[in-house]
Amino acid sequence: MRMIANAALALTSTLTPINDFHADYVRDSEWHLKYLDIETAHAITKGNDVTIGLVDTGVFPHRDIVNNLLNGADLTTTNGTQGKKDRDGHGTEMAGLIVGHGHNYTEGILGIAPSAHLLPIKSYEVARPDSNLAGGIKAAVTHGSMVINVSAGTSPSIALRAAVSTAAQFDAVIVAASGNDQTAAGFGYPAALPGVLAVGAINRSGKHASFSITGPNMDLCAPGAEISTTGLNNTYRKAQGTSAATAIVSGAAALVRAKFPELSAPEVIHRLTATATDIGPPGRDEQCGYGVLNIVKALTADVPPLVGASDSGPTVGSPSPGATAEGPPAGSGTGDSESRKVAVLGGIATVSAASVLVAFLSARRRRRKQP
Repeated sequence: MRMIANAALALTSTLTPINDFHADYVRDSEWHLKYLDIETAHAITKGNDVTIGLVDTGVFPHRDIVNNLLNGADLTTTNGTQGKKDRDGHGTEMAGLIVGHGHNYTEGILGIAPSAHLLPIKSYEVARPDSNLAGGIKAAVTHGSMVINVSAGTSPSIALRAAVSTAAQFDAVIVAASGNDQTAAGFGYPAALPGVLAVGAINRSGKHASFSITGPNMDLCAPGAEISTTGLNNTYRKAQGTSAATAIVSGAAALVRAKFPELSAPEVIHRLTATATDIGPPGRDEQCGYGVLNIVKALTADVPPLVGASDSGPTVGSPSPGATAEGPPAGSGTGDSESRKVAVLGGIATVSAASVLVAFLSARRRRRKQP
């Protein structure tokens, strides 16, 4: 995960190049695919017709993702790159984990949602660390994203809250990285905000990863250690951090949206958390929230409807009946209590002509996705 604070962009995940390996070896090295039983999941759906917005450093059109890459937006320049320029590599790495389709049928990187569309929104880069996550989220919404991946974190702001509110109104699922211990910056935003699916990481042993931050805002964990993925200039990398785990969960959210197009964004989050595999103390905990991502179960289980969810899906509800409001995010230092999944974001619940229009557009959008 990238933690952006005080106008400084810090690398908070380990990225290792994979040298002298053939592409078929790269596929074999994707241990998380077997762990998540992705073959069974892909027999159900591969994420067709779902658009995933990637708010990151841009995306290099790697051969393993190019067929799923849409024209996006670049908020760092006006030179018309459409989000397809990445000088850092972080965005390209996340893209492969989400929508990698590989090449030659069995070679290269296979993502969690290999038939979904990826919308690259370049909102920051190392050479220009003045983060614009809020603008990136809004751009992803404007371009029709149904899932929005934010493998970065920053401090809370009015603009960021407004962007998350806008995404909720347009029924988009936001999946965000919680953070890594070495950032020493506490739980990241937007992950700490209500209505956002906050993601931590597990290691290859299926245990909570030592680098993955903990806190009461945690919702879900996914593989995030030694994860093979795409790199710049058609190379391959190994990523480690909550960034990678977040990308994997975003792919899973796309699969759920493809399989259950009638579900609202809060209901998608509810299905992912309700079907998670509990690996810690019984119930929700601060390491992995409701547990570890279980994609097959999320696509097949009989999950009761989310209490309080509306058909239009513009509000943010609790992903689990009986959930209670919790304290401020760990290490935030803001004293601002973020009630997780039970608070309605300011302004969303207001009945107005604008909200009625949003509800109508969201409902129409879901109907369009019906097979």
